[in-house]
Amino acid sequence: MSQAAPLIAAPEATLGQDLERVLLSMPPLRAMGCRVACVEPDRLVLAAPLVANVNDKGSAFGGSLAGLMTVACWGLFSARLKQAGLIAEVYVQDSHLQYFVPVLEDIEAEARLAEGEDIEAAIRSMRSRRKARLKLVASVRLKDGREAARLEGRFVALGAVG
Repeated sequence: MSQAAPLIAAPEATLGQDLERVLLSMPPLRAMGCRVACVEPDRLVLAAPLVANVNDKGSAFGGSLAGLMTVACWGLFSARLKQAGLIAEVYVQDSHLQYFVPVLEDIEAEARLAEGEDIEAAIRSMRSRRKARLKLVASVRLKDGREAARLEGRFVALGAVG
C-alpha cells in the first residue's frame, strides 16, 4: 500500500481524518465509498455503503468485505505506528477469511488486536529492529449484532525509525 499518501502523525482528534485521506487516495477504496467511522487506540471501524458494494444477489460483494476488513487491520496498525512517531510500511502477510451470513445493509468492518497481541511490543520491535509483526482480527457485524464475516491476519511493518 505504499502508493497511498503518507499517514501524518496527528493528535487523536484528527487521526480519523488523516487516515480517511490516505484511504481515499486509493482508487479501489474511493470506489467502495470507504470512510472512517471510528478510530480509537485499540480499534478502527471502516464503513462503506451497500449500494457501492453490491453483488448479483443484492448482498455485499465478498471481495468488498474482505478488502474492508483487511484495510481496517492495516489502518489500525499503520495509525498506531505513526502515533508512536515511526515511519513504516505495513503489509498483510497472510489472512484467513470466513463468511457466515449475507450482508444486506451498509457495511462496517471493525479491526482489533488479536487476543494476546501487544501493540507496545510491536512498537518496541520497530524501534530496535525496524520490523514488527502483529496479529489482528476484523469482523463485519450486522445491525442485530450477528457476525457476518471475520478476518484473522498477520501484518508486517517494515521501515525506518522516525
